[in-house]
Amino acid sequence: MSRIGKRIIEIPQGVTVEVKDGLIVVKGPKGELKRVLNPLVTIIINNNEISVDVKNKENKKERSLWGTYGSHIKNMIIGVTDGFKKELEVNGVGYKIAMEGKDLKLEVGFSHSVLYNVPEGITVSVEKNLIKIEGADIELVGKVASEIRSVRKPEPYKGKGIKYVDEIIRRKAGKTAGDK
Repeated sequence: MSRIGKRIIEIPQGVTVEVKDGLIVVKGPKGELKRVLNPLVTIIINNNEISVDVKNKENKKERSLWGTYGSHIKNMIIGVTDGFKKELEVNGVGYKIAMEGKDLKLEVGFSHSVLYNVPEGITVSVEKNLIKIEGADIELVGKVASEIRSVRKPEPYKGKGIKYVDEIIRRKAGKTAGDK
């Protein structure tokens, strides 16, 4: 039995959840999210509650889909009500970040500046050396943060690069003069 799948998900005020044409559609104040529904999973909507169920609870694949879709629906509801946010920090002498229209311009030690095209549904804001990424889709927010971080990953000697705000970089000692 899936512990996450068995949980009943409550629908808050101002949010509508529909299942139509093999899609789960969640609408709320921050937007609309859609996800393809696996045919092995059934979703039951009663009043302001959603329950997820599968046909064969003994099958391992169906059990895993049970909990997965329960988490997906819960994340979609949180996304359209509160939204998700990730913060990145840029460290390094001469490293600059700025918004250029809808693109993010990164000057992080290369001979050229890097323009990152921000996808639809994501808002990016810049303050000094912080990049704030916000959106309704948790997967898209994480993907954008990961792609921006991958432009210049933090290095372990001086800590220069782009890192998550809560990320801890394990530092290494540099070379030392040895006896010959």
